[in-house]
Amino acid sequence: KILKTGKMASGSVSEDLLADWSADLEAVLYAPEVEEAIQEVCPSSDPLDSKDFNPIDYINQLFPTEQSLAGIDDTMTRMRVKIQQLDGEVRGVVRGQADVGHDGRQALEEVQEAIQELFGRIRNIKQKAEHSEHMVKKITSDIKQLDNAKRHLTDSIRTLERLRFLITNLEELQRNFRQRNYAEVRMQLHGAISVVEEFSKYKSIPQIKQLMDRLDSIQYDLGQQIKVDFEKAFSVGGAPRGTKAQLHDACLVMDTLGGRMKEELIQWFVRLQLSEYDVMFHESLEVAWLDKVDRRYSWLRRTLINYEEECVPIFPSEWGIPERVCIEFCNNTRESISSLMRGRGADIEVKLLLFAIQKTTAFEKMLAQRFVSSAYLESLMPTRPSEMPSYGAGEDSEDEDGHPSRKPRVNSPFLGMISRCFEPHLNVYITSQDKNLSDLIESFVADRRSQEGTGIVLPSAADMFVFYKKCLVQCTSLSTGPPLLELTELFKKYLREYATRVLTPSMPKVSVSTSSKLTLSGLRKETLEVNLSPEDLRTTCSLLCTADYCLETTQQLESKLKERIDGSLSEKIDFTEEQESFHGVISSCIQLLVQDMDSVCATAFNSMVKIPWQNVEAVGDQSPYVSSIAGHIRNTVPMLREHLSSARKYFVNFCHKFANSFIPAFVTHLYKCKPINTIAAEQLLLDTHSLKTCLLELPSTGAAVTKKAPASYTKLVLKGMERVELIIKIVMSPHEQAEEFIASYSKLMQGDTDLSNFQKVLEMKGLKRSEQHALIELFKTRVVSGADSARPRSERGLIQPIKKLEKLMRF
Repeated sequence: KILKTGKMASGSVSEDLLADWSADLEAVLYAPEVEEAIQEVCPSSDPLDSKDFNPIDYINQLFPTEQSLAGIDDTMTRMRVKIQQLDGEVRGVVRGQADVGHDGRQALEEVQEAIQELFGRIRNIKQKAEHSEHMVKKITSDIKQLDNAKRHLTDSIRTLERLRFLITNLEELQRNFRQRNYAEVRMQLHGAISVVEEFSKYKSIPQIKQLMDRLDSIQYDLGQQIKVDFEKAFSVGGAPRGTKAQLHDACLVMDTLGGRMKEELIQWFVRLQLSEYDVMFHESLEVAWLDKVDRRYSWLRRTLINYEEECVPIFPSEWGIPERVCIEFCNNTRESISSLMRGRGADIEVKLLLFAIQKTTAFEKMLAQRFVSSAYLESLMPTRPSEMPSYGAGEDSEDEDGHPSRKPRVNSPFLGMISRCFEPHLNVYITSQDKNLSDLIESFVADRRSQEGTGIVLPSAADMFVFYKKCLVQCTSLSTGPPLLELTELFKKYLREYATRVLTPSMPKVSVSTSSKLTLSGLRKETLEVNLSPEDLRTTCSLLCTADYCLETTQQLESKLKERIDGSLSEKIDFTEEQESFHGVISSCIQLLVQDMDSVCATAFNSMVKIPWQNVEAVGDQSPYVSSIAGHIRNTVPMLREHLSSARKYFVNFCHKFANSFIPAFVTHLYKCKPINTIAAEQLLLDTHSLKTCLLELPSTGAAVTKKAPASYTKLVLKGMERVELIIKIVMSPHEQAEEFIASYSKLMQGDTDLSNFQKVLEMKGLKRSEQHALIELFKTRVVSGADSARPRSERGLIQPIKKLEKLMRF
């Protein structure tokens, strides 16, 4: 019924039938997830079980050819049998699901009944538990009452026992302290105090209040009795009489009493120890003056020795009796010495003051070392380092090389406790150092000539800084406050005087004639004649090295002062002006050496100008003036380098300054060589090359080991001498083609638009006025005008007045 003969081979099926099949298939299709789950649970390779089943493809697979249609009836029969089997399986599954639902409802009902039964049992258990709890509470209520009664009874018995112990203890305490049995008193007193602290909440009870008042009365009487015992024991000569053990026990009782009574006893004993000192060194006695200040400290040393021998077994170490005695002694001594110095200020001399300060600081350091691990002193020390006194902040000394050094700081209240009284009078010390430094400078000035040439650095400089070092060490041991700042001002004053009164006047006296020339770079002075002898050169080098030594040592001095002085004053220390003074001396010395070289070179350049260059007919060896310059350099520079070996940087500076002076002078005199023919120009080129070589070798001239000149110096020489060579090459170039000549000049001179330089070149060529005029006009048109148009308008108005002023200066 479905297939038509001949239609099956071609795979064609009627469209209506295909649509019906598609509708039936869509009715049984599941979601992709469901299909995957079914395939995973019930895997099958039957095409009929595939989710992508296509009936047409399946039929075409069964009947691929017309001949296969012969078995269609058998195929249909198998299909019907399979359908019947599937229908039977489906009916069985449906019947089974129906039974499962009935069983599930029955099981649910059974579970609900079991839950209800469980709730009933829980209610019964809860009721029984509440009943049991009620029964337990009823049974234990009597037991709780008995427990409370037992606890209250125990507390009452304990309180009565403590009360009985207190009453008994007070009776025994009163009896023992009358018998001065302080060992028993201490233990009983400690127990009574602890019991009274427990009864503090019962103050309102009259009997308890009466016992507490009785204990206070016993404590007061006990303190007074112990004080009387100590007064009797130390009544003669300050040495204890009686049993030291009994006095020691009395001190332990005082420890238990604590508070005001203990402090009163300690203060009484400290005053007793110092009573003899106050009489022996009263301000009205001569022994109290500064010249005998060491006797004060010797007295305290004897007192401490006596204390160790007699009183150490008596007083507990934690009381710090020796420390207290020393502190009180220092305070009294400071006030006494301050009062004496205020009243006898006119009698204070620097030696006397330094003696007193030296003895005092040594005594303070001795006390600091003696009590370095004292617990009592540690309790007095400030917690912040900034609160430490500035007096004796460190012990100054000298290291192995003789330089000032500082030992590690010892934190102690004794440091500066007495010596601070000398600070208001340190102006005497400062005034004395001012006079000493003034005398020292005067001696340097008087012996100035005898020191010249004695060494690379003048001995006076070393002497001055050695004196500075001693002053610094001495002053920092006295104070690191304002007096050290005043001493710094003295140092600065005499550093300036050393530069102006010793170094500057020691420079060789020379007669210098100068001429001035104004250029675009400013007013430049040319020294014509400065002739220094070898002795003068050595002196100048010595002064330069001395100034360099002073400069470096001044910088170190400034750093050391900032390190030593109080932090609040360090910003006020500044040696800039003094360093500038030494810089000025160094610059003057270098300039003097350069001027000496310039003087010899100027003579040689003058001989160069006098040579008739227009008559030179052949190029020979270097000219005589070159040999003169090179010879002077070979004779002078090695000596300068040797004397400036300790200041190598200034020798290099000298080379720079000499090159800066030599090259412009050479150019100036070169312009004066006129007229020059081509052969003469070639000779000048040879001379220029020789001078350039001489300048490049200047830093290492005559040295045993040749070192490469600094790059900056080499660049300076090459650039300057290149300009000289270019000028000579321009003189050698033909001028008949004016355009080419001016273009060549502008190119070689790197755009030099100075008309006067161009005119000098024309004069060197020996051109007539008429020939010069034509070239100058063309130069003005092509070079000067072009440069003026490129120059900013604000600069154009300045050029002509400067040029006119230059011409006036030349005339």
